[in-house]
Amino acid sequence: MKTQELLEALAPHQNKPLVFKYGQDQQIAPGYHVTEVMNVTYESMDCGGQANFWRETVVQLMGPGPDDKPEFMTVQKFLSIYNRVAASVSVRADTEVRFEYGNTDLPAIHYHVGSIALEGDHLVVHLMPPGVTCKARERASNACCGALLELDMATPSARCC
Repeated sequence: MKTQELLEALAPHQNKPLVFKYGQDQQIAPGYHVTEVMNVTYESMDCGGQANFWRETVVQLMGPGPDDKPEFMTVQKFLSIYNRVAASVSVRADTEVRFEYGNTDLPAIHYHVGSIALEGDHLVVHLMPPGVTCKARERASNACCGALLELDMATPSARCC
């Protein structure tokens, strides 16, 4: 989901408590914090030898501390935090938005937004864990590792697929 799409989906629900669910219906505990909104830039080369470049918006979430009230942040408060950041940092509306979350039992992961839905009195953002993809394979069915395989078929470490 693009950052602008997220903002538009949230906007009509200003007074609703905002809940984030991940995994098998687990949720980030009430009292969580938005600790950062980041512009992230990726520059890479895939196994087919093609350079890639993309940007994402990452919203970092942290579970509540011992002194935090066990209440969910409202959509209005979330948007207020986002808008304060966007006034100072050039957050791009056309980039994919991801939510970073982890806790003592779960390493920090950049989740995709799977869906947003009203569930009772709460607006729930369903987060999906990222997967691993092969950009070269996605471009053309047999392009995976083509450039690397041509370089050195005898060296197993040169092959990634």
